[in-house]
Amino acid sequence: MSSLLVVKIGGNVIDNPHALSQFLQRFASLPQQKILIHGGGKIATQVAAKLGVETQMVEGRRITDQAMLDVVTMVYGGLVNKNIVAQLQSIGANALGLTGADAGVIRARKRAVKEIDYGFVGDVEQVNAEVLAGFVQSDLLPVIAPLTFDASLASMLNTNADTMASAVAAALASRFEVNLVYCFEKKGVLSNPDDDDAVIPTLTPTSYANYKATGVINKGMIPKLDNAFAALQNGVSQVTICHADELTTALQTGNTGTKLTLV
Repeated sequence: MSSLLVVKIGGNVIDNPHALSQFLQRFASLPQQKILIHGGGKIATQVAAKLGVETQMVEGRRITDQAMLDVVTMVYGGLVNKNIVAQLQSIGANALGLTGADAGVIRARKRAVKEIDYGFVGDVEQVNAEVLAGFVQSDLLPVIAPLTFDASLASMLNTNADTMASAVAAALASRFEVNLVYCFEKKGVLSNPDDDDAVIPTLTPTSYANYKATGVINKGMIPKLDNAFAALQNGVSQVTICHADELTTALQTGNTGTKLTLV
């Protein structure tokens, strides 16, 4: 079984042109077959403000009404995605920019309204592993924006990029030995948010639960780790969370970032 690297890039790296360029150089140089999934929330917020569209957040999650859906579709599927594709193409990586709607690669369902109406936010239902595997095996590098689609509504949906990375990695785990890496501006999962060197080297479901119970791991790191552990539970071989600058080191030596294991 051949190997596949699935990388999610987010955080402050996306909206820092120099940091993003450096990351893409490292990413493109990796010899593995690979898929890149990106965020872009801060840029969407900035563009929305310029267009007079109010950004509403609840517990760190974006409310996506029709006006905001138009913004994130433009920003994620256009501005951010095509900028990344262009940079990768310029350094010799045959990148292909995608949203979930393109070739029907990621279908979702509009999130049901419970306590909060998140609007046009999608929960992933199906990843077309055959199509994505075909792209990869044709020496294309899929670059996937955090947008899915609901076929019943014929609508794009704003979808969490961490969730998409987990779902893509899990869907391809029966065809490849998948290594999933979450890259952002921190060195890993931290035991002290004020100390960037306080990296927790390894997390298991038990230690993760303990860190949550004591409040060491909280807020936005919880959904990221929930997605990461879900990938392992669905057949992904390795999951690492690390700084974007340390992607190559994390893959080559395993001596940086936070590694997730089930035991």
